[in-house]
Formats: sequence, structure tokens, C-alpha cells
Amino acid sequence: MARPKNDTFLRALMRQPVEYTPLWLMRQAGRYLPEYCETRKRAGSFLQLCKNKDLATEVTLQPLARYDLDAAILFSDILTVPDAMGLGLYFSEGEGPRFERPLREEWAIRDLAVPDPYGPLRYVMDAVSEIRRALDGSVPLIGFTGSPFTLACYMVEGGSSDDYRRVKTMLYERPDLLHHILNVTAQSVVAYLNAQIESGAQAVMIFDSWGGVLAHDAYQEFSLAYIRQILDGLIREKDGEKIPAIVFTKGGGLWLESIADSGCDAVGLDWTVDIGSARARVGHKVALQGNLDPSILFASPEVVAREAKKVVDSYGHGTGHVFNLGHGISQYTSPEVVTALVKAVHEHSRQYHQAAA
Repeated sequence: MARPKNDTFLRALMRQPVEYTPLWLMRQAGRYLPEYCETRKRAGSFLQLCKNKDLATEVTLQPLARYDLDAAILFSDILTVPDAMGLGLYFSEGEGPRFERPLREEWAIRDLAVPDPYGPLRYVMDAVSEIRRALDGSVPLIGFTGSPFTLACYMVEGGSSDDYRRVKTMLYERPDLLHHILNVTAQSVVAYLNAQIESGAQAVMIFDSWGGVLAHDAYQEFSLAYIRQILDGLIREKDGEKIPAIVFTKGGGLWLESIADSGCDAVGLDWTVDIGSARARVGHKVALQGNLDPSILFASPEVVAREAKKVVDSYGHGTGHVFNLGHGISQYTSPEVVTALVKAVHEHSRQYHQAAA
């Protein structure tokens, strides 16, 4: 697995010297791009787009054709794993993802089994291989998954939730059942990510989108413990190259030290955390990724550039920073504004990496 020509992202994750702060965006292939909307229309549906390796490759590469980004991320969805477990994923217009068979009965929870990543999830591995070929060694490819707790939220609630009533009731009333779901899901995620790595992913990211809704002790027991289990089971080196792992808990600012001790190489930050303060707390252990508020991208290019520079300034001198948003880019973002963002980060950050130039 040869290093890509632009390996700035990988070097920053491993806290090696870089010439500038690398940048990629969560949900960078998405509805804010007109070309993505056209491809999705051709696919017929979001799921068909995910399951067609050629179209998934096309949309993965679209933001790289437009912007000077330092990494590509596999185009897929975090809910592919529970779908492969037989829960019946579908998307309703205006409602987001739903499951036909959410986990409500004890027998269904006990029957939950680890899916073969080369069986019902083969389409993801085919997409990873195809994207790696299409990238042709230009920039690294990131593979990803949802965290076990985040996936369990969807699996138990049946879709998105405002109050997480069902999963939190299970957590306190029947923790044995939730632990069973989380354990099977963690095993599934390990197999899934390792298959992505074998297929060509050069870094992996765990999206713990809903971990931040938990109480302190519950987060440690029901989210972070299973993230540690995954990190312990991952392939961390392939063909002589290290495979860095990023953990992102939205709303996880209170637990930065614990996340940094989980065994990951980088901690993703949402926009509520000052990255300079976060670096002071954990920066000697891990790289940091983030963390511009995605809503700033609704402002003018000048404001976006100014606010992006503030994040770079807050992190300060030295390596170990991958610039990103504090959450996924909004579908309402103007594509032109992203051009200003990328330019500002790449140009402004060079002064902080002069020793590496």
C-alpha cells in the first residue's frame, strides 16, 4: 500500500512534520454540490447510489475535482451495518433513515448476528477498491463506520430521535440487552472496518454521532468502552504503512482526555470546543481534527476565511492538526464558499509549519 503523492493528511494524523494544515470536510460529497444531486438523481435513490460502486466512486471524487482537499472519504452511510444485520434500512422523504424491523423484542436482540463484510456488505468493499483505483495515489482514502452506541440508537429507536427514549430506557432498565446489542455491533464494526482496510482504506474514522447525549458514566460504559473494543481489534498497519484511526464524538468535549486514551490516533472535535484548549489538554497524545462551525459557511467568503484562520491560529505552531468542520457540511452551503475555506486554511497555516518546509 504505497503512500499517496499528497500524504499530508496521514502525516498530520501521525503528528509528523507537514508543510501546511491538511483539510477535508465531513460529508464533503453531498447535496451542497449540484453534481452530486445530478448523480443521485441518476441513481434513483440514496441507497442505490451507495450500492453502485461506479456511482459511489463518482460522487466520492466530485469534491476532489472541485477543491484542493487532502483526503477522500468513502461515500456510504453509517447504517449499512445494521441493514446487513437484517433490520431493513429505508429512507423516507423528509424523515431520514428508518428501519423496518427495529430492535424492540428480546428474541430479536438475542438473534442479532455479525454480518459477513464480504457478504451483504460486499458492495462497500467493491466501492473502496474502485475508489482507490480511481484516486490513483493522489490523496488518501478514509473508511468509516458509526460507533456501536450511535448505531444502537437507530436500531432501537427505528430512526432518528429527539429524546432517545427507547434506547435510554433500555440502557437503565435492561442494560444486559443493550450491552448485547453493543457487543455484537462492535464485533461487526471491527470486521467491517478491517475489510475496508484490506480493500484499500488508508485511515478509518468512527462517527459517535450520538454519544454526546449520554450521562457521564453512561458514556464511559455504553459508548467509549465499545469504541476501545473496536480500536483494539483493528488492523493498524498494512503493507508497512500505519492505518491511523480517528474517533469523533459529537458533544464529547467533556471527555477529551478519555477519548485520547482510547487507543485512537486522532480525536475529532465539534465546534463547541476551543481547539487550542483541547490541544493543551490532550495534544501531546493524539492529533486533533476540526472544528469550524458548519453554520459559518452560510456567511460570506470573507467571513468564512476569517473564522477558519481563527481555528488555525488557536491550534498554533506544529503538526497534529487536520482542519475540518465540527460536523457535516450542510446541504444549504454555497459551493463557492468552500473554495475560500480551502484556500484560507492552506495559505494561512503555512506560517505555523515553517520548520517542515
